[in-house]
Amino acid sequence: MTATRERLLASSMICGVALLGVSATQAAAQTASGGSQVSEIVVTGSRIPQPNLTSASPVTVVGAQDIKLQGVTRTEDLINSLPQVVAAQGAGVSNGSQGIATVDLRGLGPARTLVLIDGRRVVPGDPRNPVTDLNFIPSPLVERVDVLTGGASAVYGSDAVSGVVNFIMMKNFEGVRLDAEVGEYQHNNDDSFIQGVNKTRGYTAPNGSVWDGRQTTFTAVMGINSSDGKGNATVYAGYRSVKAILQAARDYSFCSLQERAPPTNIRCGGSGTTPAAHFFSNDLANASLPYEFTVDTAGPGNTVKAGSDLFNFAPFNYYQRPDEQYTAGAFAHYEFSSKLDAYAQIMFMDDHTRAQIAPSGIFGQTFNISCSSPLLSAQEVQTFCTNAGLTAADSASLAILKRNTEGGNRIDDLRHTDYRIVVGAKGDLSDNWSYDAYGQFGRAILNEHYLNDFSLRRLTNALNVTTDASGAMICADASARAEGCVPYNIFKVGGVTPAALGYVSTPGFQEGATEETVVNASVTGKIPALKSPYATDPIGVAGGVEYRREALDLSVDAEFQSGDLTGQGGPTPPVGGSFDVYELFGEARIPLAQDMPFAKDLSLDMTYRYSDYSSSAGTTNTYGISADWKPIDDLRFRASYQRAVRAPNVVELFTPAAVGLGLSNDPCAGSAPKATQAQCLRTGLTAAQYGHIPSNPAQQYNSLAGGNTNLKPEEADTYSVGVVLTPTFLPGFTFSVDYFDIKVNDYINGRDPNLVLTSCLQTGDPTNCALVHRAPGTGSLWLGQAGYVEGINTNLGYLQTKGVDVEATYRTDLGRFGLDNWGGVNVNFNGTYLDERVTNPLIKITDASGKVYSSYDCAGLYGATTCAQPRPQWRHRMRVTWNTPVDGLQISGAWRYIGSVKAKQTSSNPFLSGTVYSFDQKLAAQSYFDLAGTWHMKDHYTFRVGVNNVFDKQPPLVGSVIGGNSIYFNGNTYPTVYDALGRFAFASITAEF
Repeated sequence: MTATRERLLASSMICGVALLGVSATQAAAQTASGGSQVSEIVVTGSRIPQPNLTSASPVTVVGAQDIKLQGVTRTEDLINSLPQVVAAQGAGVSNGSQGIATVDLRGLGPARTLVLIDGRRVVPGDPRNPVTDLNFIPSPLVERVDVLTGGASAVYGSDAVSGVVNFIMMKNFEGVRLDAEVGEYQHNNDDSFIQGVNKTRGYTAPNGSVWDGRQTTFTAVMGINSSDGKGNATVYAGYRSVKAILQAARDYSFCSLQERAPPTNIRCGGSGTTPAAHFFSNDLANASLPYEFTVDTAGPGNTVKAGSDLFNFAPFNYYQRPDEQYTAGAFAHYEFSSKLDAYAQIMFMDDHTRAQIAPSGIFGQTFNISCSSPLLSAQEVQTFCTNAGLTAADSASLAILKRNTEGGNRIDDLRHTDYRIVVGAKGDLSDNWSYDAYGQFGRAILNEHYLNDFSLRRLTNALNVTTDASGAMICADASARAEGCVPYNIFKVGGVTPAALGYVSTPGFQEGATEETVVNASVTGKIPALKSPYATDPIGVAGGVEYRREALDLSVDAEFQSGDLTGQGGPTPPVGGSFDVYELFGEARIPLAQDMPFAKDLSLDMTYRYSDYSSSAGTTNTYGISADWKPIDDLRFRASYQRAVRAPNVVELFTPAAVGLGLSNDPCAGSAPKATQAQCLRTGLTAAQYGHIPSNPAQQYNSLAGGNTNLKPEEADTYSVGVVLTPTFLPGFTFSVDYFDIKVNDYINGRDPNLVLTSCLQTGDPTNCALVHRAPGTGSLWLGQAGYVEGINTNLGYLQTKGVDVEATYRTDLGRFGLDNWGGVNVNFNGTYLDERVTNPLIKITDASGKVYSSYDCAGLYGATTCAQPRPQWRHRMRVTWNTPVDGLQISGAWRYIGSVKAKQTSSNPFLSGTVYSFDQKLAAQSYFDLAGTWHMKDHYTFRVGVNNVFDKQPPLVGSVIGGNSIYFNGNTYPTVYDALGRFAFASITAEF
């Protein structure tokens, strides 16, 4: 079945189930009788109903009103504003985008954050990265979001290592609700310093005000209750449109900034893959003559000059990807009796986005060019052949870099089509016991078309040229001519013809899907016979069984699989596999004392889960214990310990090994290498090659990555201790402080190729040096794919993060302070202090004094691939909402604060240390202020207007040396962390009938 047919089938099925849900509810309303409404409160992190929303584990709650006041059309924007979250894949990622949006609690990786909808798993969103896609969750339908800190694997299963994000959807809606929202970015391009940096390179950066990046959403919700009040069916449909923003639209992103030593400090850098072909002669590389040349655009048009130019790739890249999304779904339930409440959910999404980066081309691949080729002028024959001692019968070995500016930008066209079906029943088994049983199935379909790339095979044909009887240039290979080969003349200014371009240009295609099946049955209840003599409530228990199967399949065409596409950095192998797991779980809540002196509430919670995997994960045991003590009404203490696990996913297990651009530096490259000759010899370089290895201006080098079927599961230990204050003398005020410590042992990842290379250089460790493979002959780690550093998936040391969460809320009428008739105010504050973010990669490195280091701490740092996106030690979000005395009018302001961070190179730890540049050695703290107003007009209409980043604060800027190869580094900043596009103005209207 094709992906298109699957989409049509899914769409039809959703429409049918939605209509069936409405009609079934109406029919049941006419025939059912008796029964009572099942009512319970279940807190995220537990399956046992509780009399209030208290939890022994810290839970942050974001309500629907807060979501509306932020003006978000993308769920990722809502989640990324939380201080517990480190930004991951999102709309601000272009080069390396997968077209999805992910959440990363505590900066331990999206794969270690479990995302739920109404307490149930969500299908992994992409076969290349099997984690939840937040695009699947329609933000207008979200009633609230619960963010749970710490391991919860004993309750929810694998992946709940750093925490859980649980989206509670709006259900039991009655009537019709229509939502429409439009928003747009506005920025004043007035950074005279950056404009001057551009001018120095001959670039004209944009100036003045710009409005762009419009975001539009429409959502319709319709719900109907049965006449007896026992059932409801709610259906919804939504549309979202996001317009693209190019880096060319902002002065601070118009060119790729590159750090320099004083007095320059910063300049417009770029890529050595230029519109005019750029060559490295392998035949001259070890000679005293120049070996680097570029076609001379100022010359007669068919000559080369020594040296190279730089290409400004930045203006072509997307700062914000365009996106078009359709969503639809239905929620239905009917309580036939107290023993049977049947329910069903179905959700559908079709999301289409495009990631655009600068034109493709030839990126350092080596070609043998005949010294008698008609492509070469006499001057070029002299340069490449005669000077190297080659004759007309020989071929010159040239590493070529040529930008395809004639053919247009690279476009990654990505479409994800997801659906999820849940069918279940719950009810009472007796006065003290209830059950819940459900089955769910989810599928996420990927279709990817990569456009405007080059075929390496066809380039080889098109550069192998001879002449026919008339003297016209033709491709030398007859079979190539038969498939339409046309000579690709890059040795001459203006030599590339449309016909040649049409031949060497090749699209790539891949498609695949993830599937998740879950069957779960659980019971919850109370055991009246088991009750503490000091408590009023008996022991509460929950237990059950679960079966889960995850499958993944990614098919790629021959161009992707063979590595034939020059702009991909290497082959993209197909991936396929599956695993299933059988689980038993249990939970007990033991009230020890209630309504006693110094023990208004003292309780203990215990959880356990046994899992049996069909994969290398084998059997696992997870468990937890937590305590909750409320000595008086004003004060509550809580503490918890959790053992969590994460089993390796299908991609980590089964991906074939392939070479890609995962290395950001080669200290042995360049005419003046940063590493000594003795160090470079340890990596396989020869003495003759030292000082003659070309460096990559784009800081992109090769690594070998892939899966490992022998992976063990990760194990995490999570500790949290906190206190909650609810002073009776200040009604409406709550304040909590929670300390957290999460340590993930045997974490799954590829060895960081940068650290492998550094360890080999510094220590000569044979294990790491054996992982460095330099290209035969050239010694390069980027010209072609013969040179690389291995980074196959394995179980490494540990990840650890420690910190403190602070949360406060205050709701009051201003009349308490003598301001009668001034309405009321709500204050919400969330802050996180990050004390440690440590990685132990099972690699040891020594500093200059000989001290050995085995780990590094990124708290308060940023940069490259080791620390990647900024990890400030303090972040907070504060919102103050004034419920004015004007009927229905609210005014709300928010303060978002992101603390300062230093470049990782400022650390004395040799894992991180390096050259420090004054331009971006420290990124200043950022404060963003938002303002919004809401007017509830009569009974049917609500209007909202707002501006986020009111003062149009531009993001802190980073150069490409420190930004490195991180996919989150885009447009000289980190757009998923900072407000990179200026102020965002929005307006919305809600109509309810």
